Amino acid sequence: MGEDLVLPIPNLALAQDYFVLSSPSLAHLHENTRKSLLGGIQADHQSLLERMEKENKDELDKIEERLEESKKTEGETDIADALRARANYLTRIGDKAPVEAQKLALEKTPGLGSRIDILLTLIRIGFFFGDHDMITENLQQAEELVEKGGDWDRRNRLKVYRGLHLLSIRQFKRGGELLLDALSTFTATELISYNDFVASTIIANVLTLNRPDLKKKLIAAPEVIQVLPELPTLSELMKNLYDSHYDKFFVALATLEQTHLKPNRILAPHTRYYIREMRILAYNQLLESYRSLTLESLARSFGMSIDFVDNELSRFIASGRLHCTIDKVNGVVETNRPSLKNAQYETVVRQGDILLSAVQRLSKVLY
Repeated sequence: MGEDLVLPIPNLALAQDYFVLSSPSLAHLHENTRKSLLGGIQADHQSLLERMEKENKDELDKIEERLEESKKTEGETDIADALRARANYLTRIGDKAPVEAQKLALEKTPGLGSRIDILLTLIRIGFFFGDHDMITENLQQAEELVEKGGDWDRRNRLKVYRGLHLLSIRQFKRGGELLLDALSTFTATELISYNDFVASTIIANVLTLNRPDLKKKLIAAPEVIQVLPELPTLSELMKNLYDSHYDKFFVALATLEQTHLKPNRILAPHTRYYIREMRILAYNQLLESYRSLTLESLARSFGMSIDFVDNELSRFIASGRLHCTIDKVNGVVETNRPSLKNAQYETVVRQGDILLSAVQRLSKVLY
C-alpha cells in the first residue's frame, strides 16, 4: 500500500445512512437507506458480528503478530507501519478502540506526511461520531503540522475538512470560502464524494457571495457546470436567485430543504436558519433595487399571497433584518436603507468617543 494512499475510513456514508434511518421525518428515504447501510456494514465488517467477529479477530491477530515481530527484529519505521495498520483496521470495522490506536500510531510515526494523514483519520472519526471537540482538536494539530511543511495535496485536503467542519457549526461564510478555494483541486474523496462536495460548496456560497462573485465563482465555474445536470435543484436555486426569478427561486429553496438540508446530517441542524437567511437575502436583493413598490407586485414576484408576504416582511422588519416599512393603507413597501455616508459618520463619532475615553484614562494614570 502506497504511503500517500488515503483510505476512506471510517466510512462516513454509513454515519449518514444511520442519521437518515434515525429521523422519522425522512421515512420516505428509509427503504433505500436501509439497504445501503446493510451493504456498507457487510462490506466493512461492521456490527453483524456473529459471522464477522472471527474474521476480525483473525485479521487483528495477524496484525498483532506483525507488530510483535517488528518490535523484535525491525526498526522504528516498521513498528510505526504495523501500528498504523492496526489502527486503520480498527477504524474500518467501526471498533471503539481506533482513537487510542491512531494516537499511538501518531506518537510512534516519524514522517510529517504520515502524521498529518493520521490526524486526518482522527478528524474523520470525529465526523463519524459527531464529536466536534475531537474534530477541532485534531484540525488544530493538523494545521500546525501542515504549516511546518505539509505538501500541496494535504494542504488542499485539509481545506475541505476545515470547510465542512465550519459548515457543521454554522459558519457558512468562512466554510464556504475554504470549499470554494478547494473546488479546482479537490481530492478528499475519503471524506465526501465529489458531487456532495460541490453541492456543499454551492449551498454555503450562494448564501454569502454577492451577485458578481456568484456568477464568476459558481455559476461560471467549470467544476460546477460539470456536475450541475446531476444537481438540478441547486442549479435552479443559484441561477434563479442571480436572474431575479424569485418565484422559481422560492420553489427551488423549498425543494432544497427536503432534498439537501434535512437529509444531510451536517446541514440538518441548520435547516431553519439557512432557509430564513436565504429568504431574507432574496427580499433584500429585490428591495434594494427600488425606493418603493406595492405589496401586490412584491407578492407576485415571489409567487406568494399578499398576506403571507406582509406577515413575513413584518417579522423580518421587526427583527432589524430588512430596512423598509409597510404602508398597509396604500399597500406599499418603502425602503429606508441608511445611507453609507451616515453610517460612516456614526462610525467615526463612535470610534472618536472611544479614543477620547482612552486618552482621559491614560492622563489620569500619568498625572
